[in-house]
Amino acid sequence: MARRTPPRRARPEAAGAGCLWAPWRSAYITRARTGGARCIFCFGRLGESGRRRRLVLHADPLALVMLNRYPYASGHILVAPRRHVASPEMLTAAELAATAAIIARAVAHLRAAYRPDGLNLGANLGRAAGAGIADHMHWHLVPRWEGDTNFMPVIGSTRVLPQALEETYALLGPHFQAAGAAST
Repeated sequence: MARRTPPRRARPEAAGAGCLWAPWRSAYITRARTGGARCIFCFGRLGESGRRRRLVLHADPLALVMLNRYPYASGHILVAPRRHVASPEMLTAAELAATAAIIARAVAHLRAAYRPDGLNLGANLGRAAGAGIADHMHWHLVPRWEGDTNFMPVIGSTRVLPQALEETYALLGPHFQAAGAAST
């Protein structure tokens, strides 16, 4: 009886899939897996360099706005209460009002800065729901444009972000500062 050899498996590159290297994600993935990361939303008073380093656009005593370091689209921001809570029913009436007001202002700022065709607004509550930071609830605001979902995510499993985080920070920062957003 002839011995059969298993079929050779094609390398991903041969099948048309390439590698997209994102080595900066390694630290994020390791911290998320081990739970060893400090909460990105919990910090004290920051100076200008600290705000820029942490990508904080606005922080007041009850709520904050920051860029998402791993955005789905250019202009992707996060709004969170300052107090470390996992779900909106845990917020005080004042915290809920403050975050709602900041979300409304942030939508206006995103519309002014980016002129998107629409926006995604939502929160993932709990790790099973997709929350990367499950212990400190936050809302995602993502500008969207007609046709922004092109062939890259579908065929290449890759998102194209046309703007660096530093450019996004420079574009959105003045909108939040002009609105009288005192940072703490």
